[in-house]
Formats: sequence, structure tokens, C-alpha cells
Amino acid sequence: MSVQSDAPQGAEPTHFAFDEESERQIAAILAKYPPERKASGTLPLLYVVQNQMGRTTGSAWVPRVAMDVVAARLEVAPIRVYEVATFYFMFNTQPIGRYHLQVCTTTSCWLRGSDDVTAACKAATGISNFGETSKDGLFTLTEVECLGACANAPILQVDNDYYEDLDGSRTVELIEALRRGERPPAGSTTGRMTSAPAGGRKVLVGDAARKPQGQG
Repeated sequence: MSVQSDAPQGAEPTHFAFDEESERQIAAILAKYPPERKASGTLPLLYVVQNQMGRTTGSAWVPRVAMDVVAARLEVAPIRVYEVATFYFMFNTQPIGRYHLQVCTTTSCWLRGSDDVTAACKAATGISNFGETSKDGLFTLTEVECLGACANAPILQVDNDYYEDLDGSRTVELIEALRRGERPPAGSTTGRMTSAPAGGRKVLVGDAARKPQGQG
């Protein structure tokens, strides 16, 4: 077992060890740094921990005992790892649900309907407020800052996947699919290609684009 705990489910485990898959990832990560600079691997190793926890327990988070293991591997004081894990918002330092629903509510997404996405998340999961986990343990809802996909707003990030061009009904459909154990393809939920204009091209193409100005 890579994670062991004598405490109730969701509490801090008493033991953490990297599994084989994580060890392969760590070898590739640390190969990028000189041995005397391996502390630079703190961020990616915390991601390895979080992903292993999600893969093996169904809750992607970083327990403190795992931070201690990272510190030992990088030969730094544990506080150096604690500082990083608690500073960056992308690391979960408490257990979360199987699916992490992260709603962007900043300007572009808000103008394009993030309030509807938030309301749909709450209605479909039974969650009342940001920061809560649904009673069935499947979903945790978090409010996040700009996710950098403003052209495809509003955005809902589920774990590491972006679902774009959402509205209330499509958000509910997405959550119901996740509840069934299905993972819809990430990207636009309207079929838009990357960040192309909604509704198709807005410029002339083909022969019409090559005609000199003023000619019919």
C-alpha cells in the first residue's frame, strides 16, 4: 500500500510512499535539474503526489505526510515544501471529491454566464457553497480566478480538463455524465473548433477574399 491510515476516511494518512508510476515520473522530473538544484522539483513532485492520491484513493490532494516524503526526497526542510503547497491554489491540502469542479467567475466568464454555471453545479450536486463537497463524496465545488481561456468563456475545469462554452443546461448534462462514470471529451461543449468565432467564420474566404477592393 502506498497510502496507509488508521484515521477515518478523508483524514490525514499515517504513511505515504510513491508508487511505481510516480517513481517513473519523478526520475524524469529530477533528471531536468543538477543534483544540487533538485529542490526546484518541489512543484512537479507535489503534482505527482496529488495525482497519485487521486489515482489510488479517488481524492486528489496532498497530505502533510506526503509533503514530508517530498522534502526527504529533495533533501530540504519540510517547511520549504509546506510553504509551496499552501501558497499555490492548485494544490489541495484537504481531501476533495472524486471530481473537482472549478468554476471561473472572473470578468470574461462572468459576463458570459458563469453565474448560470455556478447555479447549475450547485443544483446538480446538492452543494450549497463554494468549498463544499457533495454528500455522496463525488464532487467538490471551488471558485477560481481566470483560467486563461477567456475566448471560450464560461469555463468549468473538471480536475485537469477544461469544458468551454457552457451554459446552465450543458453544465448539468456534464455533471450527470460524470456521475455515471463517463468523462465527456474536454473542450467546447458547442462543437466550436478551438477559439474560432461562435457560429463560424466571420471573414471572406475563397474567391471573394481575393477580389480587389471595390470590385463586385
